[in-house]
Amino acid sequence: MTPATTLRVPGSSANLGPGFDSLGIALQVYLTCRFSPSSRLSIRCSGRDASLISCNDDNLIWQTALTVASRARLALPAADLEIINEIPLGKGLGSSAAAITAGVIIGAHLLGLDWSPARILDEGARLEGHPDNVAACVLGSIVASAVEPGGIARAVRLEMPPNFRVAVVVPNFALPTKEARAVLPDTYSRADTTFNIQRATLLVAALATGDASVFPAALDDRLHQPFRTQLVPGLADILRLRAPGLLGCTLSGAGPGVLVFYERGYERVCELVRQTFAMSGCTTEVISSGVAPNGYEFL
Repeated sequence: MTPATTLRVPGSSANLGPGFDSLGIALQVYLTCRFSPSSRLSIRCSGRDASLISCNDDNLIWQTALTVASRARLALPAADLEIINEIPLGKGLGSSAAAITAGVIIGAHLLGLDWSPARILDEGARLEGHPDNVAACVLGSIVASAVEPGGIARAVRLEMPPNFRVAVVVPNFALPTKEARAVLPDTYSRADTTFNIQRATLLVAALATGDASVFPAALDDRLHQPFRTQLVPGLADILRLRAPGLLGCTLSGAGPGVLVFYERGYERVCELVRQTFAMSGCTTEVISSGVAPNGYEFL
């Protein structure tokens, strides 16, 4: 029997306020897959939201691996696949990007393709439709990413400033990304576009230097969060929260989770977010996992 290969992919938060479809951050909450070639397909799931993960051949990880094989014009061998999940589904923590990244890697591995991280990022971003979450899954830490006109994804990794911390406050309901994207307009004004460009560049500079003085302004956004407040009870009030040590809050990806940036030693600011959600009738949990320093890893 071929020994099983163990792959671990981090969850992620994307957008980070003004960085719509471009900025992401890897989180220490993981999707782990153990896989090996087999005479027939077998998929087993355990962990968080395991009941929502298909164990049939329509499983997203497996379907992604099949797509890799199809694009490479190769036949994918059947596999024994065990999935151990820690990432909440439908909460804005990059569960689909982690699954797609895992599928690309598993497909390439089973086919004997020697793909670099850059190729995995590019393939995953094409399948996901935007590069920010996948870039975090591949590179870890904080990422700035973009897609060239030909479709090739590019990304640069930044280290989290040592005095900054993040947590995610997750409410007790899911929000499909498709629904969250449906409320966005097709076009934006020059004023709103300029507003976001200024803040996205300011945020990248602050994360690169550890300058806390530009928060919470560096997290302001006009491209997606104002339109999604109707889908997330309490979000408008959460985005206006101000407190000592709180750098600011943003919607985590498409939501409904909220990413909380704060200074070291001020973990208690997460309770302010939980209380605001509670006033809107939402129970919550805090996923205070910290930033994943690495992207995907073979264990």
